[in-house]
Amino acid sequence: MMFAGIISSLVFLVSLGLIFSEKINRTIVGFVGAGLMVGIGIAFGFYSEAQALEAVDFNTLGLLLGMMIMVALLEPTGFFQYMAVWAGRLSKGDPVRLLIMLGTVTTVLSMFLDNVTTVVLIAPVTILICEILGVNSIPYLISEALLSNTGGVATLVGDPPNIIIGSAAGLSFNDFLVNSLPIVLVVWLVALFLLRFLLRHELSEKPKNIDAILKLSPTDALDDRKSAIKVLIVLGVAIILFFVAHFLHISPAYVALSSAGLALIWVRPNMKETLEKIEWSVLIFFAALFVMVGGLESAGVLESLVQLLAQASSIPPVLFGVIIIWVVAILSAFVDNIPITIAMVPVIHGLGAAGMDIGPLWWALAFGAGFGGNGSIIGSTANIVVVSLSEKTRTPITTKIWTKRGLPVMLVTCLVGSILYALAFNYF
Repeated sequence: MMFAGIISSLVFLVSLGLIFSEKINRTIVGFVGAGLMVGIGIAFGFYSEAQALEAVDFNTLGLLLGMMIMVALLEPTGFFQYMAVWAGRLSKGDPVRLLIMLGTVTTVLSMFLDNVTTVVLIAPVTILICEILGVNSIPYLISEALLSNTGGVATLVGDPPNIIIGSAAGLSFNDFLVNSLPIVLVVWLVALFLLRFLLRHELSEKPKNIDAILKLSPTDALDDRKSAIKVLIVLGVAIILFFVAHFLHISPAYVALSSAGLALIWVRPNMKETLEKIEWSVLIFFAALFVMVGGLESAGVLESLVQLLAQASSIPPVLFGVIIIWVVAILSAFVDNIPITIAMVPVIHGLGAAGMDIGPLWWALAFGAGFGGNGSIIGSTANIVVVSLSEKTRTPITTKIWTKRGLPVMLVTCLVGSILYALAFNYF
């Protein structure tokens, strides 16, 4: 069994290393890694195809797919561009006000939609607004990524790690609103003020074409008002159902997929174009990670980790939770927070089986993964997307630029989050 643990760990670590290096597409890495894990498991008798299938969390994939479909329907209507242009006009060209408005719009959208999708839609419009104003887009793009990562921790559907945690722990939409939202609001405000300080030199640059931004009309950005209203109504119903899903004994995945089906029937889009907009590679990547972590669990690797952590049971529970926040945050800064979260889920379940109260640990995992993802360019998929889009501008975001802004935000938000977590520990 020791050999099985060693070889399965090697497959997982090599896969993470390739994802970290970004030399190969991460979906390909995940697909090949999952195949190797199953093949080696069959060869050495510790993992099977049936076990691999059982390891996949279809509740998580279903929730992601449902939300992706609704975003795919909303994207061509111009609604996201409408929100960004509206924020630009409301700022009246003032750099600080523009930062606050674009950051707030991005954060609010990220609380109800996947933060990756949100920055994909908002960032290009931000670049356009900055070009019209004649200002550097770096402070706005970085802020959007950092604030979307931070704000996304507030809700069940705001961040992929939350979706994974909610499914694994049986946490409802309301659970996140009660336990996570209040802490995230405070942390988000701290992050916003910190960004205002860190970006003070860039934000002192006066826009050259303020009149141009005032001439933009938000309604002109809204290409299909009727479809946008239809999708927003369905999305609103879905959010309401998220609130009451626990009482109706239905899963968030069922709500998301049912709502997506209703939206498809009502809007009647070109299905081929809609399906092309869904991030199938992300879903495959998630499934592959679940398969690889399932192999680690079957090989006994995670059980060994649980036994190691269980020896720390003498540590006060509050301190143990804070340690989880920082360990997960540091790991998430160097490796995408999604695989870290998937790997930690069975570990926390194992601690529960060992007799530890794991209720508060789920929130520690959520805060660590969400806030820690800001620490580096590769800490979150949203970060990678924003940096890639910035490369099309005259001032691309470099690792040095990101580290000077993102790392302080990560450290401060984790510190504030840890303090609030400790204060609220008895309420989790």
